[in-house]
Amino acid sequence: MNLKLMLSASLLMAAFTAFSQSETKEKKPRVKPTRSQSTSASDRVNQRDRPHPLKPARFISEWMTPSSELKFNNLPYAYNALEPVIDSKTVEIHYDKHHRGYYNNFMAAVKGTELEKMPISRIFANISSHSSAVRNNAGGFFNHVLYWQNLSPDGGGEPSGELGKAINSTFGDFKTFSEKFSEAGKSRFGSGWAWLAIDLNTGELFITSTANQDNPLMNTAERRGIPILALDVWEHAYYLNYQNKRADYITAFWKKVNWPDVEAKYNGYKDMREEMKK
Repeated sequence: MNLKLMLSASLLMAAFTAFSQSETKEKKPRVKPTRSQSTSASDRVNQRDRPHPLKPARFISEWMTPSSELKFNNLPYAYNALEPVIDSKTVEIHYDKHHRGYYNNFMAAVKGTELEKMPISRIFANISSHSSAVRNNAGGFFNHVLYWQNLSPDGGGEPSGELGKAINSTFGDFKTFSEKFSEAGKSRFGSGWAWLAIDLNTGELFITSTANQDNPLMNTAERRGIPILALDVWEHAYYLNYQNKRADYITAFWKKVNWPDVEAKYNGYKDMREEMKK
């Protein structure tokens, strides 16, 4: 047989074999996403409504900027992410109605005044000189930012690192600390907050509670300090799920505490204190 014919036949046979092998290879079937795997339009909208958790440096710089430049941060998780401790509807109403309302009212209260250029930390330092509209809404806006950051779908447990050591040193152990903190929230008459804060002068941890939308940074506080853990005991924070059982809400609260965030705020205390002196 002619050499060229033999070569052509060999090439043809190799090509046919390769083609046949590729056809017999098992193909992976395409799986159509189920309804639960697909993202609905409402989910996509809500996903744009998620904040980025603040790092200590950003947390500090945010509160040192002029008040008029403060932004209404998104939530760091979905509305249902804290269930079953806090139900989805409560988070949605609490964040989108109450918290947003405090922010909008605060912006309106300082608009056109010298407070526009003043950091909110300085407003708090002289809060007794300002109107109730500024006091209530500046506090309501700031307090809720901490509250949402202090919670996490993956929260719970106990703090570690320097914060864990400081809590044990100050209160004896975590159990004693959590009991005292919980009692501060349970015993707050009416609406208000329970706080873990750092004394502005001594750097010591302390537990306190404030009425309404006050916080430890205000010059009206019994003991002034930088708050690092916030517990909202207004009824709108828990009533849909717990009704009048505030104690049950507070017990469940510990399951969602974002200790890495609280520790980051604790570690950034000295920087924030120095900034507040300027």
